[in-house]
Amino acid sequence: MSRASRRSTTSVSPGIAPGEPMSHRQVLESLSGLLLGMFVSILAGTVVATSLPLIVSDLQGDQTAYTWVVTATLLATTVSTPIWGKFADLFNRKLLIQLALVVFVLGSALAGFAQNTDTLIVFRIMQGLGGGGLAALSQIIMADIISPRERGRYAGLFGAVMALGTIGGPLLGGVVTDAFGWRWNFFIALPVAVVAIILLQLTLHLPERVKRVVSIDYLGIVLISAGVSLLLIWVTLAGNSFAWASLPSFAMVFGAVIALIAAVIVEFKAKEPIIPLDLFKNRTVTLAVIASLSVGVAMFGTSVFLSQYMQLARGATPTESGLLTIPMMGGLLISSTFFGNLISRTGTWKAIMVSGSVLVLAGSLLLGSLRYDTSLVFVGIFMFILGAGVGMIMQNLVLVVQNTVDISNLGVATSTVTFFRSLGGTVGVAVMGSVLGTLVAQYIRDGTATLSPANQLAAMQTLGDGTIPQVSSLPAALRVVVESAYGTGVGNVFLLMVPLAVITLVTIALLPNIPLDTRSGIDRERELSETGGQAASPATGQMLVDVSTASVALPSSESGADRIRS
Repeated sequence: MSRASRRSTTSVSPGIAPGEPMSHRQVLESLSGLLLGMFVSILAGTVVATSLPLIVSDLQGDQTAYTWVVTATLLATTVSTPIWGKFADLFNRKLLIQLALVVFVLGSALAGFAQNTDTLIVFRIMQGLGGGGLAALSQIIMADIISPRERGRYAGLFGAVMALGTIGGPLLGGVVTDAFGWRWNFFIALPVAVVAIILLQLTLHLPERVKRVVSIDYLGIVLISAGVSLLLIWVTLAGNSFAWASLPSFAMVFGAVIALIAAVIVEFKAKEPIIPLDLFKNRTVTLAVIASLSVGVAMFGTSVFLSQYMQLARGATPTESGLLTIPMMGGLLISSTFFGNLISRTGTWKAIMVSGSVLVLAGSLLLGSLRYDTSLVFVGIFMFILGAGVGMIMQNLVLVVQNTVDISNLGVATSTVTFFRSLGGTVGVAVMGSVLGTLVAQYIRDGTATLSPANQLAAMQTLGDGTIPQVSSLPAALRVVVESAYGTGVGNVFLLMVPLAVITLVTIALLPNIPLDTRSGIDRERELSETGGQAASPATGQMLVDVSTASVALPSSESGADRIRS
């Protein structure tokens, strides 16, 4: 093992003295419970992805309900992520991630008993609350035990687990739905979750945190949650439940703006702010947050609407839908694993991320050309390109932020990037769902106008209430109309991602190219205690910053870590 590798994997584990390097095997043992917990959260989310059109249809839901079933989880995840991240800087991280896993899986199990879309949405919110903790804490704990330079090597494992859960989940969900019914999809993760909680207890060993008086920013939690929730609810409902330019619309926007302005004021004054605004003085954090917004749209939007495309525009079953979306997840798995290892070997990350953003832009443009009769070979290629681009960007945005912030803000900085990625995904899915509902309704009206009177009457009876149809049960003439409407609608909706992909490309190109640190989070904490509160440059190890007077290491816009200033 190289010297850098030995330094990067220092932790505290049974039989290992503080400061003694962990072997590769010991690091893998420490990550095993974390990886299984991540797999559970991904599996519980993706196992229902391909059956959602059937679930919403069976529960008599319309396109708005379908969008809400998805965005409810994303909304709860988004709102809770910065709270979990701040708690990670204050409390026991191991206990927090076990608690998040319990909340997530309990919400998933309860969703299996839903009798209508309203109760399903409530339990999906519970899933999201746990999911926010899993998304933030897994990245934070990984930074505790592995250095930024070595993290790409192990990030490939997270990418592999993500891809396995994302690919296997829809396939398993499709098989279970076709064989036993969709409700069993929500119970699959329960036994795996129990194993994950036990494994976390046995294998994850983190040093005790320094005990201190904790000040929880309750007012900040309330204001941020209220402002973000109002904004996302407005985006979801506007254009469906009420017009964009209407009194309810203006009232919700006004309320969201007031709540968020008040949150900013509170965060400036709070002793322990949920989102320390000083973080945004760091150029890397600011640019990564902007890029994360658009990456969230690409990641969440494609997974949601490709499932609808496959089933409603191509007539695929849930199982077939899962198989047809493998190219995107395959692209994500291959790129995240390969380029993660490449970053660990070379220390070069910026060129890889810029190339990934180019692929995201190209994939968005190509998916924008989808129609109901587009060759599935081309659809697979388009998905692979987009998935490969997302795999080169998503985890590395967190990596570069963790590489530049002070160790005391590691948790909140990580959760901030994750928060804005979830926010972008939630807003993106809501907007795309609203646009898709409008487009599909218009295309169906235009299509049925050309049919015979008998078929027009049948269309009014089966499609008139806006409920998502089961395409296989429709008459042939109506089936063509619906497939064409969803094929064209989904393709046009993907074009909304193109401007965001351009923003991603620009912001990633502007990121300061700071060398990756060779110390883990635990190493950095121990170093601070040994040097009386001084942090060192990630590249040189030279003491540069007195962390008692500066909470964030600010990189220069032109140079590397040797020019970091406080």
